[in-house]
Amino acid sequence: MSEFPPCPKCKCEYVYPSDGLLICPECFYEWNPEEAEVEEGAAKILDANGNELKDGDTVVIVKDLPVKGAPKALKAGTKVKNIRLTDGDHNIDCKIDGFGAMSLKSEFVRKA
Repeated sequence: MSEFPPCPKCKCEYVYPSDGLLICPECFYEWNPEEAEVEEGAAKILDANGNELKDGDTVVIVKDLPVKGAPKALKAGTKVKNIRLTDGDHNIDCKIDGFGAMSLKSEFVRKA
């Protein structure tokens, strides 16, 4: 067993140190072990374009989304203000005009 933590990118066990950094021989990822401990605290939630989302952001829906029990779907281009990030499969809680409170997946929105 190695005394170093596994690679955060590919989970390889064969990590080695070099000049204060840890290096993965499989994916060639280099990281500072002290900074990695701070970053692991909170998981990042990304939108459809890979931008990090935060509480209070405004997002735009990127494709038509059917809503169970509603007569019409949420249209692409609908702007959603003041989102809240949550844990789980549907990781955005919000209120949408004309639909009310709703949970969305971050993969179907982009940051406005």
